[in-house]
Amino acid sequence: MAIRTMRRTEYALNTESTGKLTRAMADFEIKDLRVSVEGREILKGVSLSVNKGEVHAVMGPNGSGKSTLSHTLMGHPNYKVISGQVLFKGKDILTLQPEERAKLGMFLALQYPVVVPGITMSNFLRTAINAKRGYDGKDKSKAINVKEFRALLKDEMSVLRMDDSFLSRYVNEGFSGGEKKRAEILQMAVLKPEIAILDETDSGLDIDSIKFVSDAVNRMRGPELGVLIITHYTRVLKFIKPDYVHVLVNGEFVRSGGPELADWLEAKGYSEWVKEPAKAPATLEAR
Repeated sequence: MAIRTMRRTEYALNTESTGKLTRAMADFEIKDLRVSVEGREILKGVSLSVNKGEVHAVMGPNGSGKSTLSHTLMGHPNYKVISGQVLFKGKDILTLQPEERAKLGMFLALQYPVVVPGITMSNFLRTAINAKRGYDGKDKSKAINVKEFRALLKDEMSVLRMDDSFLSRYVNEGFSGGEKKRAEILQMAVLKPEIAILDETDSGLDIDSIKFVSDAVNRMRGPELGVLIITHYTRVLKFIKPDYVHVLVNGEFVRSGGPELADWLEAKGYSEWVKEPAKAPATLEAR
């Protein structure tokens, strides 16, 4: 039964509303993805499609497979793909290295950003931009010049409440939790991906930092960007309004719906859901 139609998206749910999705001509397509970690299957046939211009939220309790999904999509070597496909720009990205996925237009904002001592934020960002542009140290026409680089950073850093001192600091070294997450979103802003995955970007943030990060993400929303927000809580979704919400439990999607599904989850919590599927509001059952 179709949930609703928005832009080019069409959902089809089975009779139990378990959130198995189909859609035509999606920009980013996850098909029956099964993934294991250390011999234990975590994702058990996940299917999901995201079009540019859409924001999808994946919610679920701890241990449901949310971070496994994000890490698998960007090619973390510790996650073994058992079967399935992830299609983007006509390619199965599961066959590509992480840097190839990034060059193709994907981005992952990490839940736990890594400290990179000895590399300044400025050098890191500039090198990342040049790599995406295909600059190999020879053809300088592909490299971003100093003036363009400073202009690109200025507005984005202002939205994120980051001063110029960030650029001379080593990547994430001595950063607070909020600073690390804002640095992740700054990377997203300057790299301008087409598909962005935000893995619990709100975790560990105070309300001001959530607002700063959300303002920056909302500023990037548009027809050239599809966003997949992975989160445990609904608070970030009050600032970044999703078009669709999907509930992941025990490695499977158990329900999908509109933004009202997040409100329902906030009221009901996950404990009831994990024990047995709770009865959904009539508005969701009818969709």
